[in-house]
Amino acid sequence: MSENTIQDTLDIQQEPAPVLVEMSEAVIANDGNIILADVDITIRKGEFVYLLGKVGSGKSSIIKTLIAELPLKKGEAAVAGYSLRKIKRRHIPFLRRKLGVIFQDFQLLMDRSVEDNLLFVLEATGWKKRSQMAARAREVLAMVGLEDKAGKMPHQLSGGEQQRVAIARAFLNNPQVILADEPTGNLDEETATDIMNLFMKIHAEQQPAVLMVTHNRELYKRYPGRVLICEEGSVREMVQEIDFEI
Repeated sequence: MSENTIQDTLDIQQEPAPVLVEMSEAVIANDGNIILADVDITIRKGEFVYLLGKVGSGKSSIIKTLIAELPLKKGEAAVAGYSLRKIKRRHIPFLRRKLGVIFQDFQLLMDRSVEDNLLFVLEATGWKKRSQMAARAREVLAMVGLEDKAGKMPHQLSGGEQQRVAIARAFLNNPQVILADEPTGNLDEETATDIMNLFMKIHAEQQPAVLMVTHNRELYKRYPGRVLICEEGSVREMVQEIDFEI
């Protein structure tokens, strides 16, 4: 192999992963009130990033902006190839098909079985063939160890099992980006550990970009990742642990 070919190969290997979440000088507002200003965030494919901050610091507002629930007031932002400044309302469902969102309170439809919760999402995101939808639902339930719970109602499941269903739901469309808003906040310590171990396993296998909101210091100690901090109306990268208190 020639030196040029070797160098070309090295250059390809060293090429950075694509950016899937980017905010530049973004101003985030809710009901006309500015929550955060001059927000700069970059997350590449395969990165795992925590977003820490006190209650009311703007963490959830960032998630809502990234899913185009809150309009971007100023600055620039892009998620999975969609500009949040330019996106038209009719295109928002297409953006959300590239995202997986996991909430603290699970947000399952309590009047539908586990499988029907998943089928509802697949139908809403454009799947047509019932056999393919059912197969995909079974596939993601197996991924989270709940293949035997498809016919159960959410109230028949433990909190940890409900969050596993929520994780399965988030991965239905093989999302490029996962946004997790306090996904272990309503779980006991042992269950939270099980959920995080599962989540990290799936992340390692599928390599989406992940932004996880949390106030749990033990999470980012045990499961390392980049750490961003929301405070005093801005977002910054944590340089060392001692520079922030929740």
